[in-house]
Amino acid sequence: MQLHSTILPKKTWVTFLWLFYLFLFSFPSFAQTYKISGTVVDSRTKETLIGVPIIIENRNGSGISSDEKGRYSLTLPKGDYTLKVDYIGFENKRIKISLSQDIIQNIELVQTTIGLGEVVVSAERPDANVSAPQAGIEKMEIQKINKIPVLLGERDIIKTIQLMPGVQGAGEGSSGFYVRGGSSDQNLILLDNVSLYNASHLMGFFSTFNSEVLRDVTLYKGAMPAQYGERLASILDVQQRNGDNQKYHVAGGLGLIASNLNVEGPIQKGKSSFIIGGRRTYADAIARLSGAKDAQNAYLYFYDLNMKLNFALSDKDQISVSGYLGRDKMVLKDAAELNWGNTFLTTTWSHTFNRKWTSRTSLSYNQYDYYFGMEIGMNLNGTSKIKDYGFKQEFQYQQGKNSQWRVGLTSTYHDLAPGNYNLDSEQKNSVDLYHRYSSENAAYISNQLKITDNLEVIYGLRASAFMALGKGQYYTLDNNNEVVDSVWYKSGKVVKTYINLEPRLSAVYKLNDVSSIKAAYARTTQNMHLLSYSAQGTPFDRWTSSSNNVKPQIADQVSLGYFRNFSNNMFEFSIEGYYKDMRNQMDFKDNADIEGYDVIETELLSGKGRAYGIELSLKKRLGRLTGWIGYTLSKSEKKIDGINEDRWYNAFQDRTHDFSIVGMYELNPKWTLSATWVFYTGNAITYPSGKYQINGKDVMYYAERNGYRMPDYHRLDLGATCLLKKTPKFQSELVLGLYNAYGRENAYMIQFRTNTKDPSKTTAYQYSLFTFVPSVSWNFKF
Repeated sequence: MQLHSTILPKKTWVTFLWLFYLFLFSFPSFAQTYKISGTVVDSRTKETLIGVPIIIENRNGSGISSDEKGRYSLTLPKGDYTLKVDYIGFENKRIKISLSQDIIQNIELVQTTIGLGEVVVSAERPDANVSAPQAGIEKMEIQKINKIPVLLGERDIIKTIQLMPGVQGAGEGSSGFYVRGGSSDQNLILLDNVSLYNASHLMGFFSTFNSEVLRDVTLYKGAMPAQYGERLASILDVQQRNGDNQKYHVAGGLGLIASNLNVEGPIQKGKSSFIIGGRRTYADAIARLSGAKDAQNAYLYFYDLNMKLNFALSDKDQISVSGYLGRDKMVLKDAAELNWGNTFLTTTWSHTFNRKWTSRTSLSYNQYDYYFGMEIGMNLNGTSKIKDYGFKQEFQYQQGKNSQWRVGLTSTYHDLAPGNYNLDSEQKNSVDLYHRYSSENAAYISNQLKITDNLEVIYGLRASAFMALGKGQYYTLDNNNEVVDSVWYKSGKVVKTYINLEPRLSAVYKLNDVSSIKAAYARTTQNMHLLSYSAQGTPFDRWTSSSNNVKPQIADQVSLGYFRNFSNNMFEFSIEGYYKDMRNQMDFKDNADIEGYDVIETELLSGKGRAYGIELSLKKRLGRLTGWIGYTLSKSEKKIDGINEDRWYNAFQDRTHDFSIVGMYELNPKWTLSATWVFYTGNAITYPSGKYQINGKDVMYYAERNGYRMPDYHRLDLGATCLLKKTPKFQSELVLGLYNAYGRENAYMIQFRTNTKDPSKTTAYQYSLFTFVPSVSWNFKF
């Protein structure tokens, strides 16, 4: 077995010494203390509430927020205390406690308004922008996401994420996104802690997420905590709701191209619950009914199903089962068929050992696959598939009121089938590319420590071990990327092992009650890589894994920011700068061919990358008018020998300027208005620098890689929500939208062709997708 270890630079050893110092510092002196712990829930639905601030009065505002499972824990000396709970959307609560022993104090909060969907679910406390130690994080409120105008009225969390500073959309009609100069495959997208390899529907026009069943959405774009890994740029952590364990509810919506229906309620009242949500589009069916000739032989639709079951076995044990099934189909009768989709099932067991120790154990199965078939005088079809089998074990230890530990390990077995192609002709040719098997493992430890009233840190270490495994043929390449030898490995045989240490550190220093400085450092690694010619990405892009020739991508990122709140946390301002150094960055060599080819490594070149920028954000969280303004000034580059004459060149996702404005205004109790405006620099792209002729045919000549720019992009979207009816048992609303309100013809694609009138000239043709796109939908809940 071959072993590869990353040699740690001097700055990393300095980081380790700092982490060791914090480890020693985190253990306080012994004193007689007692613990108050419990769970915060909605009094009506009994669903746990995340990020609820629980403040101890007359102790300088000290306290804690409920975690991702709604739990909290405080350790205090013997005495009498008053807990203050103020949470947006709920009535304020005061709880008097006489502490002489460990006690459990569950907290039930009462909604301030009647009706479903009124609660703002957020995993952050009101002053988290200033006080939270985690840097480079965005938490999104589901209620506000649902009011932002989007394409064809389909509410979409990924489209909302693209409006955040430091996050850029992959382009018109795409659900892909770039974070701080990283490519789209460098984002790990999790739904109930299971990764999704393709989080889009209809070639990227919509995402896989049904916002009606979601509870919490968090994006880590900086120093991600040690419990996360496997990608370089970001983690998008999306969690589904548990469902109401007291009453049954039905909610749904009817739109121009899609409908959804969601049902939730108790399985055993007070002890278990379920939630099931489904969506389906029908634009093609409507087109056929209208008599459109082009639609009579075509099918274009997607559907998805979300499910979560939650069981409270006892006061100490809870089990949840989550599942997802999504599928897209594009069919042109007697010509072509494309379909793709995700499927997963995961089970999580949460257990409380005592007042300090809790654990969480998860098992998961995940599959992504696609199929295509074409009639081109003969039948050509192909499939590709990725299967993952995952395990995760995590322990949490509450060490006093100022220190919380996480310790865990994860393991995922990947079965990657890059392609099986069949050509039904007289010769009946077929190609079955070798599967690539691998085992991706990690162990981590982290501590959130409040050192002083002003200084709080999250520090940790993640050790990752990736093993490329047989069965299959692996190749040896020379310096010119040509195959010189090959070896067949039996099933389970280790081909190559990569071990990397990934230190993480994030800190906040409060200058006063309303302002702070945050700094962070993180190393991340990535062993699953997406190979795509398309900048936006397609469902049929090819995934590959680290091997004896493809090394793990590695990134070191540092960030520093200033955060300031105004008017009792009504306004939030931040300015944050970052620098990211990346190694083993891949790109295609000139004229590369990746389809139907086993030795994909011969078509790739690797080198280094860098990304840096400044992000500014101004948010208004409270009042009739809410929203934010975001601006990013950034640069993303690569330097790979064999490309662009070995000089630095722009990565495709490089954008100098990215600007967004989002506003939501409650005109009156019945009407809410919303608008978004975006502007960004056009993507870097390779255009032909000239042309020449071969056998009388024009051939374009390409010189500098990504040396040109697409036209700048900008767009205005408008939306309005009208509350039609609202009673304690029923609520309905009408949602109106106008996408691209001033009809800007933004460039989706630019092609270069020989001018038919003057063959000596070349003409550029711009293709646009959307101008004015109105939408209307009706939503109901009871």
